[in-house]
Amino acid sequence: MTRPPGLRVRWKLTLSYAGFLVLAGALLLAVVWVFLLRYVPDLPDRGTPEGAVLITGPTRSDLLDAFVPKAAMALGALLVFGLVGGWILAGQMLRPLARITSATRIAAGGSLAHRIHLEGRQDEFRELADAFDAMLARIEAHVAEQQRFAANASHELRTPLAITQTLLDVARGEPERHDRELLERLHVVNARAVELTEALLLLSRADQRSFVREPVDLSLLAEEAVETLLPLAERHGVALEATGDAAPVHGSHALLLQVAMNLVHNAIVHNLPEGGSAWVTTGTTAAGRATLTVQSTGEPLGPELVATLGEPFVRRTSRVRSGAHAGVGLGLAIVRSIAEAHDGRLVLAARPGGGFRATVELPAQAGPAR
Repeated sequence: MTRPPGLRVRWKLTLSYAGFLVLAGALLLAVVWVFLLRYVPDLPDRGTPEGAVLITGPTRSDLLDAFVPKAAMALGALLVFGLVGGWILAGQMLRPLARITSATRIAAGGSLAHRIHLEGRQDEFRELADAFDAMLARIEAHVAEQQRFAANASHELRTPLAITQTLLDVARGEPERHDRELLERLHVVNARAVELTEALLLLSRADQRSFVREPVDLSLLAEEAVETLLPLAERHGVALEATGDAAPVHGSHALLLQVAMNLVHNAIVHNLPEGGSAWVTTGTTAAGRATLTVQSTGEPLGPELVATLGEPFVRRTSRVRSGAHAGVGLGLAIVRSIAEAHDGRLVLAARPGGGFRATVELPAQAGPAR
């Protein structure tokens, strides 16, 4: 938006300082006049009687003639002093603002790594500079995460497309090949691409917080997720169990159900070797947090791997079950984004002796949940 040019802030402060100084001088001179000069008599010249002794002194007119020019000169000196001193003082006061403006232009040019690092004691300008540095740090981290996510997403989406292209090229080079086998493979590849696309859309929806909040009980969502995924657990030989107390929260029923589904699904498909177990518990803490915890048996996990499992396209182990429920590496990333969108967090930890524990903590809602 174009704006007409205006007076700079430094000039405004300079004129304000000078005007205030001249006004204070004028008020001081007015006080001198009110409380001093007006009490000096202005005697008329009526002549002196013969033989009388005349005692003379300055009259009011004499004092005004001597006082007014000097007062005008003093006001002029105050004006010049106010302009010069105000210009210097305004420059010193606005110097931090100039650094903040320069940093803003650098950030607008694409350099998010620049920081102000304003020195000095805490004041309004330092608070603004520190807030601006913190904002740049968050934006830089968010942009880096988005770039990494976009690179990973493009790589993951390119894989099924490349497989599809390869299958079509093979089919075109071998016309006598049976079409049913080709169609089955194309169906599997397409299903994986669709699953990945839906996961990306769900992750974007959670990041943008574009959902309606309502009362939700995490214990009911955990039971629903367990009932839905129980056939999958039976096929993989995983004993699935859900226990716990009511955990009322305020959020999106669909997204929080997705949280429970992803955690339980993750506990099943990564539960290696065969014949493991998974436990789902809910409850509330003394600090007023509703919790949903999913634990599972499995291979021992190192702390370095656990710290990265919430990132997109990072899988717990290379030994991921194949088939329609292999996953796309976005389950825990979606859970973390949904938890943060509900002002909560996802806590990941390795279980002693092998396995994994994922806990979602959300602000508990007072009163019964639906």
